Amino acid sequence: MDLKTTAVILVGYQNDYFAQDGILRGVVEEPNRVDSVLQHSLDFIAAMAPTDMTIIATPIVLEPEYRALANSVGILDTIKNSGAFKAGTSGADTIPELAAFGERVTYVTGKVGFNAFSNTSLDTVLKGRDITDVLVAGMVTSLCIDSTGRAAYERGYSVTILSDCCSARVQV
Repeated sequence: MDLKTTAVILVGYQNDYFAQDGILRGVVEEPNRVDSVLQHSLDFIAAMAPTDMTIIATPIVLEPEYRALANSVGILDTIKNSGAFKAGTSGADTIPELAAFGERVTYVTGKVGFNAFSNTSLDTVLKGRDITDVLVAGMVTSLCIDSTGRAAYERGYSVTILSDCCSARVQV
């Protein structure tokens, strides 16, 4: 894998998932798994920061009325009912551990659902950097990670899911 043509897409590295008091911390696997995912992710990012790899974060930030989730079900309904990822709240903010990487991380905004390509400029950013391979990490494996990975594959990218840097959902 050529690091110049590889990007890691970081999904959901926000306080509502990763902070100790995060609203959605309890809807993912046991807290130790969340901490492990975070540590593995930070270790990976730290190792890649001095390289040519593109590092992209795709936060989900929702308007207070949750218009994007008008007909929500499952975890999207949980997000809406709990007030998670609401614009202007600390829960929607990037976790400080990721923010510490500063300008090394490119933020692609506009994500309001599972797929980081939908409603965003992610594909344009990747193509503009001649990316051919994407790595996907974050929350939640069966939803945003799966949707983003599939969308990347459908756009012609070679896709790898970083399993140590992802966590699944539990029933709520």
